[in-house]
Amino acid sequence: MRYWKTIQKVFAVVAVLSAGLARTQVACAQSSSGRQSLDDAWWTGPMLAPSAATLPQGHFLIEPYLYDVIQQGQYDRNGVKRTVPESNGFGSLTYINYGLIDKLTIGLIPTFGYNRVSDGPSSSSVGMGDVTVQGQYRLTKFHEGHRIPTMSVAVQETFPAGKYDQLGKRPSNGLGSGAYTTTLAFYSQTYFWLPNRGILRMRLNVSQSIPSGVNVKGVSVYGTDDAFQGHARPGGTSFVDASWEYSLTRSWVLALDATYRYQNSTHIIGHDAAASPGVLSPAKIELDTGYNDAIGFAPAVEYSWNSKVGVLLGARVIPIGRNTAATITPAIAINIVR
Repeated sequence: MRYWKTIQKVFAVVAVLSAGLARTQVACAQSSSGRQSLDDAWWTGPMLAPSAATLPQGHFLIEPYLYDVIQQGQYDRNGVKRTVPESNGFGSLTYINYGLIDKLTIGLIPTFGYNRVSDGPSSSSVGMGDVTVQGQYRLTKFHEGHRIPTMSVAVQETFPAGKYDQLGKRPSNGLGSGAYTTTLAFYSQTYFWLPNRGILRMRLNVSQSIPSGVNVKGVSVYGTDDAFQGHARPGGTSFVDASWEYSLTRSWVLALDATYRYQNSTHIIGHDAAASPGVLSPAKIELDTGYNDAIGFAPAVEYSWNSKVGVLLGARVIPIGRNTAATITPAIAINIVR
């Protein structure tokens, strides 16, 4: 209950700040002389929130990320942080988007990873993770002096390309979920002019993922052992991301994401012959992982050489959660638009 109150406070602050910014926008719209022009601000985007804008027809966006998920503990079901062995999840993902028409962008997101653990063998090599394809359709477009933000809807489908079961003595080789996952998302983006005439860009995104069931055999990312055979049903995930970017100069931008993630319990059912040696009917196994949730923050700095090429350096921190890992994830990304 106390974490739900914390969540409410976080997003109450977001709502109050957004309302204040809306009033600022109206006031500044009445006196626009001398304020920063939209053409004089270059952006790469914040660390986590995708843009509600779509690419012009025939244009590409390529944005590779490199990151390291550093686990510094584990939050139990009551939100108490526990000590666990240190680990690093080195990874990369790349957004490859193309403007099919002005209002419709299609894209591909391949991922790769390598896990280093301190209490067992690390990954045998860099491996491929799951692959996502996506389509995004723009509903509205922001125009200076008006209150309507840019809004779009997106559909993603994630394909289970990464290894997730039959991991043997190297659980760290698990880089996928094994599930086909459909994600539905709504994105919004708007601009505010602050009293100092600088631009603040804000995004508010929400999404819901719906994973399929997964056949599981042996050691897996779901915590099963070598003799297990059965099925896992990953829980769906709800995600909310509010982000702000402040244009210090044409090239330099300060950014911040504030996120909340909630995942339903994963249900695992099957049998483990090793639990009952010599018995004709293997022992049945059925368990639920319980839900997990987390509040995260991701401050970042953006630098753009021009309107088409920029770099982002930031870190995501999970300071509050339940039944989830306590992590810090430094990341770097290059944003290229052609």
